[in-house]
Amino acid sequence: MSASPAFDAGAAPSSGVVSGAAAASGAGAACGGSAQTRRQILYWRLLARLFDPEEQAALESGSMAIVGDLGLPAAVLDPAVSMDTLVQRFPQLEAEFDGLISDPGEDRDGEVRRAALASKLLLNVFATGSGNVTAERLQRWQSDAGWFERAMGCQPGELRGRAAGAGAGLGGGSGAGLGGGSGAGSGGGNGAGAGKGAGAGRGAGSGAGNAAGLGATLAGIEADLVSRMRLREVLADNRLAKQLTPSMSLIEQLLRDKDNLDGVALANAKALIRRFVDEVAEVLRTQVAQASQGTIDRSVPPKRIFRNLDLDRTIWKNLPNWSPEDERLYVDRLYYKQTAKRIEPARLIVVVDQSGSMVDAMVNCTILASIFAGLPKVDVHLVAYDTRALDLTPWVHDPFEVLLHTHLGGGTDGTVALELARPKITDPRNTVVVWISDFYEWREQAVWDGMQSIHRTGVKFIPVGSVSSGGHQSVNPWFRQRFKDQGTPVLSGHIKKLVTELKNFLV
Repeated sequence: MSASPAFDAGAAPSSGVVSGAAAASGAGAACGGSAQTRRQILYWRLLARLFDPEEQAALESGSMAIVGDLGLPAAVLDPAVSMDTLVQRFPQLEAEFDGLISDPGEDRDGEVRRAALASKLLLNVFATGSGNVTAERLQRWQSDAGWFERAMGCQPGELRGRAAGAGAGLGGGSGAGLGGGSGAGSGGGNGAGAGKGAGAGRGAGSGAGNAAGLGATLAGIEADLVSRMRLREVLADNRLAKQLTPSMSLIEQLLRDKDNLDGVALANAKALIRRFVDEVAEVLRTQVAQASQGTIDRSVPPKRIFRNLDLDRTIWKNLPNWSPEDERLYVDRLYYKQTAKRIEPARLIVVVDQSGSMVDAMVNCTILASIFAGLPKVDVHLVAYDTRALDLTPWVHDPFEVLLHTHLGGGTDGTVALELARPKITDPRNTVVVWISDFYEWREQAVWDGMQSIHRTGVKFIPVGSVSSGGHQSVNPWFRQRFKDQGTPVLSGHIKKLVTELKNFLV
């Protein structure tokens, strides 16, 4: 993608600080310099505006001269002008934005023009500033993001939708900006400029090959914008609410605020949660289907039917009976494949910490529990706790209802969950308890003693510290070491690990 409007290696500053000398020399070469020099001036200006909203006169005048020489309107350099307004005023530009980044073409002479247009898109999408956001501002950004997706060769909303269905749903990284601060990069930077600049660099340099990561970045920026405005104002507007991209951070905010919503706002909040749940459930169902099967129960003799005949083993075991004279293999014993699986119902008890630090786990595990609840001969129970425990088993088949019954936040007291979970263990050898938490407990020793007693009964106990897509979760080292010594190390990583563990035991 050498001809695409990505940043030139020699043009991008390592620190994001534009020196006055470089700006002045670049501006002087604006009209008379080579195509590479003119592109660099445009990109230096873009980086300067991404990292610092204040204009730098030399770069602005140089870029203005380049744009004028290209026959482009001055509005191309004005981030206050939306893409819709630009195309409405200059309709001849619309076709140039389609596939602008994904398919730069072979026209080397047009690289400077493409760089100017790409800079317009990048600045409008990734430089979102700081402070309060109005509903009109959010709508304008969503429209500009749609134009950026068109430039990436996608339909408007496709990249953000892809992020919600694949990565954002299973991890909370891309929407981190919602929790606070104004960084809109995928990690949520501390400053408005730094956060946006990082996102823009990744987006422009990665192209269509990094569509999932770029989609997650866009979803994170959108979540940041939503966090900086009154969410209830957005939800009360059907048109705006339908344009929101569901992400883990947005779902967290909706779950925290659901008791304060009513009417249209509550209906739209529920619709967003339902969309997110369905998208994540589709991904997890695929992972459950692909996970390895349980081991064969070799204590059960194989059925002696032709369908189970192990032909290869039968031939191998009877080779001593081969007759060279007759050129025949005489078989005195047939061997059959063992296909018996677990026939008694297995019980799965999922205990989830619903404190504020475990939102990812709460969302992912309620969906995962509902999927296993749909499997034959698997009896699933779901318990959520903070300083109180709540039996969510009646709604386990519908993760949407489970999430609506949860109350995020509060402290952590696992003893109340133990009291609710213990009576559910009726056949320890055929029961698995999955305990998802960061294990920062108020009463550490009491909780540990209870978990030990459950493990000693023969229950398969699986402590889980993370079920996000990234797998990063802080786990209390006091508990981590004790679980390791007990022979049940904390499972902390991608949710696929938990899926495989459960599938091997239950199926």
